[in-house]
Amino acid sequence: MEDVLEVYHRPYDPKRPVVCMDESNKQLIAEVRPPLPPKPGAIAKEDCEYERRGTANIFMAMEPLAGKRTVQVTDQRTRLDWARFIQCLLMTVYPEAAILVLVMDNLNTHTIASLYEAFDPATARALAERLEIHYTPKHGSWLNMAETELSILAGQCLDRRMDNKDFMTREVASWENDRNARQSKIDWQFTTADARIKLKRLYPSIEG
Repeated sequence: MEDVLEVYHRPYDPKRPVVCMDESNKQLIAEVRPPLPPKPGAIAKEDCEYERRGTANIFMAMEPLAGKRTVQVTDQRTRLDWARFIQCLLMTVYPEAAILVLVMDNLNTHTIASLYEAFDPATARALAERLEIHYTPKHGSWLNMAETELSILAGQCLDRRMDNKDFMTREVASWENDRNARQSKIDWQFTTADARIKLKRLYPSIEG
């Protein structure tokens, strides 16, 4: 925990940007009957019946100090999908960064080994050398600011029925562009000193 908190309080460095990464999914749902549009004195109404159309995965990368996020919608969340998302971050979103300081949870797909499954050894090594990875502790997902951004995405964009991945991708891209244009940032205030006081129960007790 303290490792991640210390990372969050590093000064901004465009050559070593701190980026939080997380992922989520959304169930794709189609209407069985057309919804009723809103009218004066009445809200829009949806039928309680719906048709399941599978799920779509969402990769979120959030750079809190720059107010910049990168979102990618995929069919799955495999090792290959994660590796390709990381390649996109390194080669397309942050090509000028010497090191990408990456904060994420310790999911079994979030490893350097995934890069070697997706790419040839030379490419995988080149990507890995530009990563400085910091994992959030078990039950410590609240430390990942990308999780906060995913919650905002869910409330502002995904809080409705979407029946296919292409439509969802367009809507998410529009949300992403708007948030980036406004440079919406996360002002992280929780420090290591705070953790040692407020979360004292989580630290080992040493008796002299």
